[in-house]
Amino acid sequence: MTLTLRSSTSFINLKDTKIIKAPLLEDLHGIISFKQAKPLSRLRIRSSLQETRIERGGEKLEKLHSLSSNHHTNDLRVPVFVMLPLDTVTLGGSLNKPRAMNASLMALKSAGVEGVMVDAWWGLVEKDGPMKYNWEGYAELVQMVQKHGLKLQVVMSFHQCGGNVGDSCSIPLPPWVLEEISKNPDLVYTDRSGRRNPEYISLGCDSLPVLRGRTPIQVYADYMRSFRDRFRDYLGEVITEVQVGAGPCGELRYPSYPESNGTWRFPGIGEFQCYDKYMRASLEAAAEAIGKRDWGSSGGPHDSGQYNQFPEDTGFFKKEGTWKTEYGEFFLAWYSSKLLQHGDSILAAAKGIFRGTGAKLSAKVAGIHWHYGTRSHAAELTAGYYNTRHRDGYSPIAKMLAKHGVVFNFTCMEMRDGQQPGHANCSPEGLVRQVKMATRDAKVELAGENALERYDGAAYEQILATSRSDSGNGLAAFTYLRMNKNLFEPNNWRNLVEFVKSMSEGGRNRRLPESDCCGSDLHVGFIKEKKIKEVAAV
Repeated sequence: MTLTLRSSTSFINLKDTKIIKAPLLEDLHGIISFKQAKPLSRLRIRSSLQETRIERGGEKLEKLHSLSSNHHTNDLRVPVFVMLPLDTVTLGGSLNKPRAMNASLMALKSAGVEGVMVDAWWGLVEKDGPMKYNWEGYAELVQMVQKHGLKLQVVMSFHQCGGNVGDSCSIPLPPWVLEEISKNPDLVYTDRSGRRNPEYISLGCDSLPVLRGRTPIQVYADYMRSFRDRFRDYLGEVITEVQVGAGPCGELRYPSYPESNGTWRFPGIGEFQCYDKYMRASLEAAAEAIGKRDWGSSGGPHDSGQYNQFPEDTGFFKKEGTWKTEYGEFFLAWYSSKLLQHGDSILAAAKGIFRGTGAKLSAKVAGIHWHYGTRSHAAELTAGYYNTRHRDGYSPIAKMLAKHGVVFNFTCMEMRDGQQPGHANCSPEGLVRQVKMATRDAKVELAGENALERYDGAAYEQILATSRSDSGNGLAAFTYLRMNKNLFEPNNWRNLVEFVKSMSEGGRNRRLPESDCCGSDLHVGFIKEKKIKEVAAV
């Protein structure tokens, strides 16, 4: 039968979501059945459109430009994407549980979601050897996303998966890269005690041919170029955004707070990651260039403490600590500038590769909100963000991204100050406000994510509040972390549907009616009536 939807947000009668049966990661084929999705031409909107007649050179043109006032459309709409599971593509390179994925995408489309995000793991795609790429699992996903009329954000994930918050599987760097690291351990970030971190290649060797004759930046560029060539026909239409990974967890930062093996625990200040031979050589050269050779001899501050200490436990980060001295300012400027240069190099390459494809570029910056209330902002400093009470560390990042036309993607949009432990001096709200102002001043688009899995109404309300442009930039898009079986629990699903509806109306927090009965007259002709309840369960 043909089901007429009176809202573009959802076809689900929300009372019926109580019968949800199937978790995402199980094979749903025996529970949910669908007819084959029809081509996109099968979907039609009967809404009345206003016409504008324009005359140009005596030629009459007609332009359909706006929906009628019944549809509440406005320029403040914030499209919502949902992150797919980390193991969406298997270690063997194929799409994981395709029938379950198909059903899940159909449910997300029904909720009014704009699209989904997926990690394109370097460790999967180029694992068989240098420049031997396998995109087949991702190709299957792209086609499935297109079939459901969704959009796709693809992350160029040059980091390992495993060992950080939310990592549910292990995907190391490509074996041939790990082989090079075993021969030269200085290829990865190193802390003061000599601990090596294999999450990401050290930016200290960005311009050196250390990966079988290619520099890391060249390797990343070749990877992105291969992706562009493989998916050229989908870029700009289905694949609307490419997020360029620039560090651990895909974020432009140093791996200063690694959770693997219990190295770091919240809310520790973390440690500087500048002790591989390439970073040490750069620091020595910077110190010698200003006539302070001894400033580069130790590799970093001797009094910056250990991962799980607090600022006041250290000589460097305490209230009137070394961070405020001439040496401290020199070191922090060098450390943060190296991170900026890394971002600039990889994004310059990405801009050249994806120019003209129609796909947006974005880069992710970490929401390090603990110890934000202190003078030194120690946890931000060790991650490479030179942000203190009297210095704006996010403005230089925003300006660098603006130079390349790259969207500034930021996390912790769901957090409130009052929900954080008092001893950690957290202020996620203050941090988000600062970033919103920095991006507004730099004239760069701001997009957001939630840092932790949240399904409650309070988290969604906070995201709605931060999405608006009341102070600084509003959000251009929001990507929700993450699609899993918990998302499809009855209350969680209803909260998501209401959230997407509110974001589509510019952040107005309006509750959905129990069943949608007015709106866009969107016709969907491929859903079995008796299966509507089960669709909510995907």
